[in-house]
Amino acid sequence: MELEDKNIRLRPLHYNDRENLAHLANNKKIWKVLRDVFPHPYTLKDAEGFIDLVKNHESMVTFAIEYDHEFAGVISLILQQDVYRKSAETGYWIGEPFWGKGIATSALGLITEYGFKELKLNRIFASVFEGNTASCRVLEKCGYKLEGTFQKAVFKNKKLIDELRFARLSEQ
Repeated sequence: MELEDKNIRLRPLHYNDRENLAHLANNKKIWKVLRDVFPHPYTLKDAEGFIDLVKNHESMVTFAIEYDHEFAGVISLILQQDVYRKSAETGYWIGEPFWGKGIATSALGLITEYGFKELKLNRIFASVFEGNTASCRVLEKCGYKLEGTFQKAVFKNKKLIDELRFARLSEQ
């Protein structure tokens, strides 16, 4: 499965992505806005483990993000279960050399459309850490609305910070 929009392509992760993945992901600026499951430093072994995880995880729909045929980051939908089965959480990151080019906005638009049309989801949501204004803007550009702020809900980098929850419904 591949999704495309102009110079952006979402495609499955491959083992030959591991070096670019490790290189771009090994960035403290990226680590500080993601959950701790995303390690820092980020090694080649971490990249290989992540690729194995997404290839074998049924409730994860994960794509490599390519910009002009170059690996630029990763985007996922994490399908929810039980009574939440019509919802998914999205998460994404873009390597620093590719920041400011509209890549995250295009990738999020593609995966959102895929989630609603192909996976028949009703709701896609995202959690953003306090201070990550770039990700808030990406979500807003793609029609996601701020649903609420969970005060001091995240312990990251040795301090408590707020979590902002955005969501978009299929009929929006």
